[in-house]
Amino acid sequence: MAQVLRKYFRLFSILLKTSFIADLEFRVNFSLRVVTDIIWYMMQVLSFEVLFNYTPHIGDWDRYQMRVFLGVLFVVDSLYMIFVQDNADRFADKVRKGELDFILAKPVSSQFLVSFQKVATASFGNLIIAVGFLIYSLTVIEDFNWYRLFWFILVLPSSFIIVYTSRFFFTCLNLIFVKSESVQFLWYNCYKLGMRPDSIYFPFMKLILLTVFPMAFVASVPARMLLEPPNALLIGWSLVIGPLFLYLSNKFWNYCLRYYASASS
Repeated sequence: MAQVLRKYFRLFSILLKTSFIADLEFRVNFSLRVVTDIIWYMMQVLSFEVLFNYTPHIGDWDRYQMRVFLGVLFVVDSLYMIFVQDNADRFADKVRKGELDFILAKPVSSQFLVSFQKVATASFGNLIIAVGFLIYSLTVIEDFNWYRLFWFILVLPSSFIIVYTSRFFFTCLNLIFVKSESVQFLWYNCYKLGMRPDSIYFPFMKLILLTVFPMAFVASVPARMLLEPPNALLIGWSLVIGPLFLYLSNKFWNYCLRYYASASS
């Protein structure tokens, strides 16, 4: 197992290096992407700040707690943009052009290569900004217990896995439906469910977002690790649901590959 992990770590290091070199060739696009994402962050913050001018709470949280929620959302979203978004967006073209054949022929996990072949190094700047905003938001919380960062860090990998696997499930459908733009549009609308506090949804919907379609793990669950006392049930479930969805994503990937007609066939 350790040898396999070292193998994939070396492979990812190579992919990261080549992605950084490729991004530097388009420096204007590199900078423009960071600026565009910063504007998106500002719009998210402003939209909630306007709402708090008319109400003291949104769901369970006040203005300052909501800023923590947004900070968590920005961190998870920046991880998604760094490692997942570009690869998922380009997957349909790889299927249509037959580039997937070369990936399937390589002696490594095809899911790993499809998912992490391109690293959006420009978005590392977003991650730095997101972490900075989150830390700032925590400093203005009265009597914040910094030990809660431990629970946040413990849950964060599951949050990323849920975002990754959720998008990957939709991406795999390109193997069945070659033109599935409408399916990908559905993914973005589902993702928006995780961009709002889970406490605003009615109880049954909240249960769905914690179990069957766990988009509450995008930001609400890790934010609760920072804002509320430790919840053993929620922490335990987060340690289960991440590996579970990773396993299911691999099974679904192999299932969808049965429908793939290679360019050479």
